[in-house]
Amino acid sequence: MRKKIIAGNWKMNLDYSESKSLIQNIAKIESDFNANAEIVIFPSMPYLSVFHELTKDIDWINIGSQNCYFEKSGAFTGETSPVQLKSLGIKYCLVGHSERRDYFSEDNVVLAKKIKALLEEGITPIFCCGEQLQVREANVYKEFIMKQVEESLFDLSVQDIARVVIAYEPVWAIGTGKTATAQQAQEIHQLIRNRIAKDFGDKTANEMSILYGGSMKAENARELLAQKDIDGGLIGGASLNADTFAQISISYSE
Repeated sequence: MRKKIIAGNWKMNLDYSESKSLIQNIAKIESDFNANAEIVIFPSMPYLSVFHELTKDIDWINIGSQNCYFEKSGAFTGETSPVQLKSLGIKYCLVGHSERRDYFSEDNVVLAKKIKALLEEGITPIFCCGEQLQVREANVYKEFIMKQVEESLFDLSVQDIARVVIAYEPVWAIGTGKTATAQQAQEIHQLIRNRIAKDFGDKTANEMSILYGGSMKAENARELLAQKDIDGGLIGGASLNADTFAQISISYSE
């Protein structure tokens, strides 16, 4: 059975006081969240240690990192290694988010190294892939997404790729007011699952969680999460409000 995951990516938002208040508000409304979905919060890096301590006795909330570097240690000023994340008890880390690709020029080779480094430390990578508007309009989006997936993941063993979570994020639907239809999202999720099955087998593909990360919100979550191959959401702006985040989570059970 595939794991259902509702993940909140706070990006570079909220100061410490605001972030602490939000995580506390989320913890207070446990009954408003779907008990069958795993909740993962990705706050800004400076807050990881404190928030892990705040939630260590709350077994239904996991704290994840928005980024990491692929080396274990060394003279890499400003970077954070998977070894350091593991020492904090961090269980998840985003890899390949469109903003990391676009603003920091992270390519598929670098992302593949990050994924392997995280898996070595027992941390689950949530690997993001997706296309820009011009790619979709040129009708080459399937090939574009498959190239991202294959170049970053297909050197892994069957055992390792089974530990990866994939998040499809149509870049053209992030922060633009546009949203992919449930059918458009399902098409890509099914495409990814079928491609995984081709190289790694049906069992691996059918047990892999694939999340949708394109401006999921309370208004469209139910329809998106009802799709056969959508196993959860990587939520951006809508995760900055505890009640809205809960509404998305509960959409699974409605």
